[in-house]
Amino acid sequence: MDNLHAYWRMEYVSAPKKEREEVNPFATIPNLGDDRKALLIHRSTHCYLVLNKFPYNAGHLLVAPYREVALLTDLTKEERTDFMNMIIFAQDLLVRALRPDGFNVGMNLGADAGAGIPSHLHCHVVPRWKADVNFMPVIAKTRVLPEALDVMWSKLSEHLAEMTV
Repeated sequence: MDNLHAYWRMEYVSAPKKEREEVNPFATIPNLGDDRKALLIHRSTHCYLVLNKFPYNAGHLLVAPYREVALLTDLTKEERTDFMNMIIFAQDLLVRALRPDGFNVGMNLGADAGAGIPSHLHCHVVPRWKADVNFMPVIAKTRVLPEALDVMWSKLSEHLAEMTV
């Protein structure tokens, strides 16, 4: 039998549920001082782009406003524009760096809609490839990620210089 290792996942799995609910990483990520360590890819005026620490697929990005807001209606007009522009920027970056065949783009707004951090909205931008889903998620409830997060950060960062926001 082959073994799959996702050592980074245990931090999330083993965290007490109460701790997961109280900590808002979206409020602290932009202030950590080390964008590589924080997996922060790009900053704009009102939002930032970060690799998901617990990704559904390789290159899974999150767009989050700096300001903690729960709903799209809580964003100012300028924040809404920047938020949407950052979603488009994320897709463009992933196309340049990874050449996906498609995307899943979406938000879980509210705890009952599946939001892990309902007080701080964010948008998932997940690259998809033909045949990227196999039997592993169905049979073993396991996702296989072909690249480490720090390697993905480097790969995406290399393409930022080519882009304009």
